[in-house]
Amino acid sequence: MNSLNPVRWSSSDLEAFGALVQTRHFTRAAERCHLSQSAFSQKIRRLELAVGARLFERSTRQVSLTPEGEVLAQEVLRLEQELQQALGRLQALAGLQAGRVAVAALPSMAAVWLPELVAQWRQQHPQVQLTVHDTLAQGATALLREGRVDFALTAGGDLREFDTELLLTEPYWLVCPASHPLAARGPAGAHWADLGGEELIHLARSSSVRQQIERLDQPPTWRTSPLEVEHLATLAGLVRAGLGLSLVPALTLFHFKGPGLAAVPFQEPALTRPLVLARRKGQALSVAAQALRELLRQRLATPASALPPP
Repeated sequence: MNSLNPVRWSSSDLEAFGALVQTRHFTRAAERCHLSQSAFSQKIRRLELAVGARLFERSTRQVSLTPEGEVLAQEVLRLEQELQQALGRLQALAGLQAGRVAVAALPSMAAVWLPELVAQWRQQHPQVQLTVHDTLAQGATALLREGRVDFALTAGGDLREFDTELLLTEPYWLVCPASHPLAARGPAGAHWADLGGEELIHLARSSSVRQQIERLDQPPTWRTSPLEVEHLATLAGLVRAGLGLSLVPALTLFHFKGPGLAAVPFQEPALTRPLVLARRKGQALSVAAQALRELLRQRLATPASALPPP
């Protein structure tokens, strides 16, 4: 069984072949490739030796393609067309005229930061598809790990497997029934000591809010409620009904507006929630993902866009 040796042609070899196909004239083809006629003729002979077949029929009056040369010419033309199409697609991606970008975000970050951001993105880059997944911390990191999103907006935790950048640090607030004595504290806020004997309702252990509180080296003086919920709307209803208090980060406060509820700053610097942008370690972001990250940074540079007032 005969084995074929791989043929290695350089871009200059393809250029010489194409020039001769187009001009059908050795002198003009050599001039186009900036070679002497003898050097050009030697290059064509080397190409023919490499493929093991004559590619051109030479005569004193004309140069024509052999049947094997015709096959090669058609293949080279197809490759050139595919290369031009690929370069066109790359130009569209680089110019944000095509492509897609996906992001995962905690529900609070998605609700406060992303609606206006998505509207601005669609106005500026209507041809680039933007997908948003709102999910809890574990879901966001799972999507990132699986490569289904370009980056995740999540709360600081054990993110050592990812590259992260801090976006901002978010304070916590104490939410309570409007009739509770702590509701009258106003800007003075509440402290750990104020929670002695109170019943605290926590979010589920899979939430970044719960994980942040449990990482604190703070001996509890409060009672932990047997009620444990996953959704902030449910938590707001339980607090409104007088079933307990809760500690929540600033971005979630829109859930606790309305009659029957009050929110006061929790003046304990140790309890804050770092909000970060996480991406797969060592992997570059696409042009579209970089543009979305920069747009987010610009919006967060305005305090009102980062942490709206309660």
